[in-house]
Amino acid sequence: YILSDRMAVERKRATDFLDSLIKKRLFDQIGRLADAYQRPVLLIEGEGLFSRNVNIRAIYGAMASIIADYGFSVVTTRNAEETARILYAMAGREQLKVKKEVALRGNKHLLSLKEKQQYIIEGLPFISAVSAKKLLDYFGSVRRVINATEKELCEVEGIGKKKAKLIKEVIDMKWEGE
Repeated sequence: YILSDRMAVERKRATDFLDSLIKKRLFDQIGRLADAYQRPVLLIEGEGLFSRNVNIRAIYGAMASIIADYGFSVVTTRNAEETARILYAMAGREQLKVKKEVALRGNKHLLSLKEKQQYIIEGLPFISAVSAKKLLDYFGSVRRVINATEKELCEVEGIGKKKAKLIKEVIDMKWEGE
């Protein structure tokens, strides 16, 4: 949920949080949100967080990393109704009291040249911060990433045929205006 140009919320049911932790997708998702927004929030919904056979230290370690390393606030709710209430309150605070607008992409102020390059590549479909760095490391510049063929894109770890095809479609499609 994008609440303003600086705040977005990643909502996960407790079971989804555990699944993404076990399948090692969690930190890629968290990293993308942290890269894009100044005030990222992880909202964990439901009471099943400690009911599965997952080491409690792994759960707390993940939460500690999300807070300390990625700068997230972590909020827990018992159900969808509580989630709706807290999202409404947060959106009201951001949009009405702080007067922030909703933006398609997060805050870009004070980025270094290197971070701006990464930011541009992250704008491509399904490209995370990790994938953007791999593409830039492999090709050496934004221009070379943009000019790469589908086949060349596939040479980069994590970029398959479908992702490469979609990237090229977005880059090559004629802009029709609004």
